[in-house]
Amino acid sequence: MSTADEQIRISSTVKSELEHRRREGESFNEVLERLLSDDRDVFAGFGAFEGTDRGERIREVHDRGRARSTERIERIAESRSDE
Repeated sequence: MSTADEQIRISSTVKSELEHRRREGESFNEVLERLLSDDRDVFAGFGAFEGTDRGERIREVHDRGRARSTERIERIAESRSDE
């Protein structure tokens, strides 16, 4: 691993975001290089749930949330029509 050529100041919010995106064993410089790369694979991660039930569970959570939102909107619409 090389030593730092330059130092930059970043906010604690940016540092937290970088730490969140940091992969195991990755330096902050490597995180930044990966995130700033112009040739990033936009399809990276597709199929990550293949062979698991995680994708289906995520869809179920999403569908439940959508159903609750729809119900809430309907209740609000009904309450306003009563006025």
